[in-house]
Formats: sequence, C-alpha cells, structure tokens
Amino acid sequence: MIDLKEQTRLSLARPFQLLIDGRWTDVESGEALDVVNPADGGIIARIPAGGGADIDRAVIAARRAFESGPWPSMIPGERSRMLWRIADLIEARKEEFAELETLDNGKPIMMSTWVDVPASVAALRYWAGWCTKIAGETRAVDLPGEFLAMTLREPVGVVGLITPWNFPLMSAVSKLGPALAAGCTIILKPAEQTSLTALRLGEVILEAGVPPGVVNIVTGLGAVAGAALAEHGDVDKISFTGSTAVGKSLIGAARGNLKRLTLELGGKSPTIILPDADLKRAIPAAANSIFLNSGQICVAGSRLYVARERFDEVMEGLVKAAAKFRLGPGLDPATTMGPLVSDTQRRRVMDHIDSARGEGASIITGGNRVGDQGYFVDPTIICNVTPQMRVAREEIFGPVLVATPVDDPDELAALANDTEYGLSASIWTRDISAAYRLARKIRAGTITINTGSVAGPNLPFGGFKQSGWGRENGADGIESFTELKTVVTAL
Repeated sequence: MIDLKEQTRLSLARPFQLLIDGRWTDVESGEALDVVNPADGGIIARIPAGGGADIDRAVIAARRAFESGPWPSMIPGERSRMLWRIADLIEARKEEFAELETLDNGKPIMMSTWVDVPASVAALRYWAGWCTKIAGETRAVDLPGEFLAMTLREPVGVVGLITPWNFPLMSAVSKLGPALAAGCTIILKPAEQTSLTALRLGEVILEAGVPPGVVNIVTGLGAVAGAALAEHGDVDKISFTGSTAVGKSLIGAARGNLKRLTLELGGKSPTIILPDADLKRAIPAAANSIFLNSGQICVAGSRLYVARERFDEVMEGLVKAAAKFRLGPGLDPATTMGPLVSDTQRRRVMDHIDSARGEGASIITGGNRVGDQGYFVDPTIICNVTPQMRVAREEIFGPVLVATPVDDPDELAALANDTEYGLSASIWTRDISAAYRLARKIRAGTITINTGSVAGPNLPFGGFKQSGWGRENGADGIESFTELKTVVTAL
C-alpha cells in the first residue's frame, strides 16, 4: 500500500461544495452523500447531494454566461489557451488526480496514473486545437439573381453533461473539451459514486481563468440532480454516457423543449478469433478486453466467439491469463484488478453469474466474490451458454466473459449482431480481406482488427442500435455542440 500525497489528503479533508457561477456554494437542502472506498467499503468523504433547486441555480448561471458573458464571443485563440491551461494544471497535479480517481473508483493506481490522467490531458489539448477550426462554408444558390450564401457553426447554448463512474475524469474532459471549444456553457453532473475528480477539476477550471458561469458542477443522485438537469426547459442539449435504460428515460425528459441529445450507452461487444489468428496476441488482448478496469468498460469484449478447432487452446490460454490478474486495493502498486465500483454493482455482477449457473452454464474459472471487505469479483469465464441466457444478452459491466465455439465462419456476423447493442467488435485473423468483409457485416460503431480497443479524442466514438445516438470525438463530436445556421444575402 502507498501513502497518499499531502495534496490528496488536503483534498479529501476540505468540505466539498457545488460550483455555481464561479463560486463554491452550499447545497440548498444541506444534504450530503457518502463517498465510499470500493476497496474496503469505508467512507472517505461526503459530497453535496444537489437537487432541483441547485440545478436551477446552475442553469441560470450558465444561461447568463451564454447570453451576456464573454465566453461565446471570446476570440477562439483565447478559449484555446484556457483549455491548454486546464490541461497543464491537471498534468502538474497528476499524482493527486490519479490517487483521487483510484480512491473513488477502485481502479489500479498504475491505470489512473498512466492511462486516465494522461489521456485526459491529451484530450483537452486536442480540443484546444479545435477552437480555431470551427467554420462554416459558402454555398451556391440555384436561383435567378446574385447571392452570397454561407453556413455558420454556432454554439448550441447551455449544455448538461452527465458522466459515468467507470472513467470519471476522462469522461468529464471528453465532454467538457468540445463543449468549451464550441463556445457553450455547461452544467456538469458527475456520477454520484465518483465525483471527487470532477470537483477537483472545478478548482482547476477556476484557476485557469474560465469566466464565472461557464462551467458549473452539481453533484448528486442521478435520479434527482441528473433528472432535473435532463428535464430543465432552459438546457439546450444533454450529453450522457451511461446505461441504455437511463438513456431511454432521457428521451422522454428532452421532449419538453426538444433539447438535443447525445447518448453513449451500453454494449455487449464481441471478440472474434478466426482459425488462423495469432493466438500469442489474440489471447492476452481478449483477456484485457474484459478484465481490465474490472470489466467496467462500455466496449468490453464480453462475448467471445472462437473457431471450434482453436477453442480449447484459447480457453486454456484465457484461464492462465485470468489467473495472472492480482486483485487488491487500487492504491497497492502490485494490484492489476481492483474492486467493482460499489456493492450495488458487485451484487449485480454476481446475480448474472448465479443466473448462468442456474441456467446450466459452466463456470470454467472464477465466478466468486473475493474477500470479506470491498467489492471484489474474480475474473470469470463462462462456457456452455445458449443465446437466450441473461449472461449472453445483458450488459453485465464486470469481469465476466461468455465464450462460445463456432463451427461455421459464415455464422459469425449473425452471432455478432445477435444483440440489441452495437458499440464495438474485435476481429483476430491473419486474413485481412476476411476481416474487412466481416467488419462490413457487423453493425457496430467501432471495429478493431488484430488489436484490442483503440480510442482517442480524434476517433469518432458511439454505437449502432441501442448503444446510443450520435458520436463523440473528432469533427463529429464538436459539431454535436453546435447549431448550423444558413445566411443568404442578395447582392
């Protein structure tokens, strides 16, 4: 176990408040939520339990900042410098952010240090570059006379950002970056389980000089603060990452003012290993795809399809790979798999495993809760699963892999598509032509060939079917925070 840095201890010791209109303020109700360390179930802090009144104050501040504040009309280069400044400040405090993320979420400290924080910094710098590149076009007018016609990209307005608990800091900056670059003003509602880095990010945003009201942060329950934000009539757009069930509820909440929605939702992503695949690469990649971050990844390769002639070999390799993961508290540098984020999530994962047992599936490794403290579940591989079983159809969001042998390669596309989701897929083969043809048949937003998950702020990300609406990242991501205006002038 490592000792916390002094700044991390100070961060945890201070009273937490909401960030509204450039000031830290108490919650209207005076209520608070416990922040629980998933490694041992202990309470490490308390955060404000924001409600409808707090959301209303934040929206009023964001609307005022958008309509009469300097941010939307600020020259693009100045917005860019502020985003870059936020990135610099996070980087200067990378150890503190990493420790807060690990304490809050449970993930291994090495992952927070070398993945979450650096990726967040890189994303902000990427979006800083976009500030000067948002532009419209000139268009021809096919009518008698002489015209100048142009399109303009303008900020959509006040946006609500609702982020998940699996990658708290990364998710926050991946939404804040394009929204700020586009000139929007923001209310950020982080997941109630993991709000510590969002609140620390608020301090950094103020230090960077972002004007009051541009970024407001309201912590609280999704069913209370999140719902109030989604339903608010003066919010122009919601960008949400989370479960498909909650995403569907947001559609109804948006009806009042037809606010724009970007929904990055669930997945049940297939990993496909063809007969000629390089198993020395495919097996560890398949294991990491489902076991990293304790399987709490929306693109986790939770369904595995393997050519039958290689199935036993792949299973043997995966069992060995699963055994190499060392479970423990995230702050222990030796830990490679931390706990699940909460007792609720642990019980949900175990319910799926128990359901598979009851339906006759075979647990070939794992399948157990680990330890008396914390929310640990060991890496689990399940075989002899029928397509109708819950573990084969529902998103589990834990370290649970469902493996199936396949006799006919022509069935792979149908098997991969036999889900209500369509977020990602991974194909392993030496035959690139076969991989490409299969990729064209699979209905998913991101497909990788001979590699695990690959993501970045420049790569469009989102899903088909019930995996969501719209795309984040890249040009598509920033355009989702704009409105397109046409201006025609007769000469």
